[in-house]
Amino acid sequence: MEKGSESMRERLLARLPQTENREVYREETAALLARYDRALFWEKVAARTMMLIGLVLFIMANFTWWWWPKLGTNEKVVFEVMAAVFYFLGAIYQVGYEVSRSKVDLLKEVKQVQLQILELQASLRKEAAGQ
Repeated sequence: MEKGSESMRERLLARLPQTENREVYREETAALLARYDRALFWEKVAARTMMLIGLVLFIMANFTWWWWPKLGTNEKVVFEVMAAVFYFLGAIYQVGYEVSRSKVDLLKEVKQVQLQILELQASLRKEAAGQ
């Protein structure tokens, strides 16, 4: 059992970048997280836009103003169905956004732990070289 956990430890540590490259790794990580944040922003915008379009279509179907003509029964049904479809698509996009956001939050935590491990390795090597 001890041998299995030791080999897993070695495999996990082998996946880390070299300590000499930790500044480059930090910059790459920051760029990667910035890209993910930008993508998350646009996912949220798409979800909210779809839901807003659905809400506007629902309002247009059920309320009349002096500049908006009164809709017949068929047009009202079409507007309500389109409103439901857009709102449902917006809700699906919102769920996708929430899942992506939780993945990015988890990735941020993992990258932070990796950077801390690299810092510890560098400080241990510095202490070992100084002794």
